[in-house]
Amino acid sequence: MGRLTDKRIWITGASGGLGERLAYLCAAEGAHVFLSARREDRLQEVKKTIIGRGGRCDVFPFDVSNIEEAEDVRRLIGPVDVLINNAGFGIFETAADSSLEDMKAMFEVNVYGLIACTKACLPVMLHANSGHIINIASQAGKLATPKSSLYSATKHAVLGYSNALRMELAGTGISVTTVNPGPIQTDFFTIADKEGGYVKSVGRWMLDADSVAERITAAVLTNKREINLPRWMNAGTKLYQLFPSFVEKLAGRVLKKK
Repeated sequence: MGRLTDKRIWITGASGGLGERLAYLCAAEGAHVFLSARREDRLQEVKKTIIGRGGRCDVFPFDVSNIEEAEDVRRLIGPVDVLINNAGFGIFETAADSSLEDMKAMFEVNVYGLIACTKACLPVMLHANSGHIINIASQAGKLATPKSSLYSATKHAVLGYSNALRMELAGTGISVTTVNPGPIQTDFFTIADKEGGYVKSVGRWMLDADSVAERITAAVLTNKREINLPRWMNAGTKLYQLFPSFVEKLAGRVLKKK
């Protein structure tokens, strides 16, 4: 028995990284977790671990870029108390070198898929007058940096959507939380940073995935507006919002470490 006992939590992008760790923690708190991702074999491994620990878990393989399937998957899952939109990826390239195919793929997963899953859950949550939507965004959604123009654009979109949604749902009993982490030690960078230069540059400052997952799990079913990690990076984004030209000149070299 735990704080989340009998709560039904749908986690996308749960086959590894942050999503996998969230699945373990939420299940340990008593939640019935429903996991989605493209890799069914990995989802089954996560499920096996959760069941082995006495938790409850079901898997629904699903590529969130196939937005027409979101509603069908939600119907198979049934009512959802908490949706954690974690699925996402990035590719670090200059604006000149990035491809339109990469742009399309990132927006389909990071933005359209997130919106589709949210819309699939909203009617049930509105009927129950309760629920929690947690969108995994990024500090990149607040402070764009070189070689992340497309990725930052998707996360700016997630923040804009989430902020508007939060205001629309005021008074309904449904909370909206955005999570804005800096770089996390996960497989994210096997795609985003294929040459490994960014990881080498900022590796010492990378966030521990388990610690981030703990912060998010603690915020489930609360009215937490945002989770910003790490604090020093969030302070930098706030400074940038106030003095963008100053920060770009002062921290130009640091921001180009990709």
